[in-house]
Amino acid sequence: MIHDSERNIEFEFVRATENAALNAMHWIGRGDKEAADAAACDAIYGVFDLVDIRGEVVIGEGIKDNAPGIFLGDKLGTWKKGSPRFDIALDPIDGTTNISKGMANSISVIAAAEVPGQQRVMQNIPSYYCHKLSYGPVIQHAITNFNFTSNWIDQPLAETLSFIGRVLGKRMPEIVVLILDRPRNQTFIDQVREAGATLRMISDGDITAAVAPSLADSGIDLYVGIGGTPEGILTAAALRALGGDLQMRMWFRDDQERKELTQGMAVEEIKRIHRSEEIVSGDSAIFCATGVTDSPLLPGVKLIGKTATTHSILMRARSQTVRYIRATHNLDRKTVHLRSAQSDQRI
Repeated sequence: MIHDSERNIEFEFVRATENAALNAMHWIGRGDKEAADAAACDAIYGVFDLVDIRGEVVIGEGIKDNAPGIFLGDKLGTWKKGSPRFDIALDPIDGTTNISKGMANSISVIAAAEVPGQQRVMQNIPSYYCHKLSYGPVIQHAITNFNFTSNWIDQPLAETLSFIGRVLGKRMPEIVVLILDRPRNQTFIDQVREAGATLRMISDGDITAAVAPSLADSGIDLYVGIGGTPEGILTAAALRALGGDLQMRMWFRDDQERKELTQGMAVEEIKRIHRSEEIVSGDSAIFCATGVTDSPLLPGVKLIGKTATTHSILMRARSQTVRYIRATHNLDRKTVHLRSAQSDQRI
């Protein structure tokens, strides 16, 4: 019998995002995004303090905006000898601004990949932001079948949309493009409008947006724009399970940031376009997320009386299994283990 550590441990990861969402739900609409992020981090640490894995955070939030976070190099799990090793990427709350304002599109999300030996299986891209495009499995299948070497980062967006239209059998106005509403993305917004495709914009929630084209019922055909690099790594893990793909290249706000973050790197590496299979390599990848507020990916936490209902998604690349998990929590009995208290606490 083949021992599959990933299969044995996968539900602990979703328990972590579930507890993060429950611990952060009290901060919805209270105008304090850092407190919401800190509550989610505390719950995630608390879950893994009790789990026998050797997990290392290779992608973590918090550094770019000095917010609370789980940081690069942090250890998760008990690290007992012989326990399985995992590279971990996470965003305790993707959409902290949204949760602080009581708006839609915030989730807690973790990706993990089992590490065979000592090598890294998740690539740490040093820039804070990347130029990203993501698309679903039908497009990815067509690229493979047509032996089409795509560089959609440098290609005019109108040409990319034309190819997508041919593959999907859609006229240009029927192609739906999702973009994060930021000034840095104005050039993409203009190109979509000029091409005549349908534009959808969101205020926050980069991971949900980039995963959307790979979900059959999302109605989104392409995600494009400049967004956070950690969110791109998390997206890559999800797309490994869903069969879609992602193109990513480092993007810098100014020359000073480029110089600081790429010191010693070759020009070819700075310009390199990364795809899902190299960002998260090997056959192991877990992606899980729990909704905090409603998003196209997942409903948010629903609090009715003494009951909280959570909605989560759990994916595995190895089996290409996608589970949707709806859980009901009795708040008179539910506890969450928090690192800050070193004990179980009522929500």
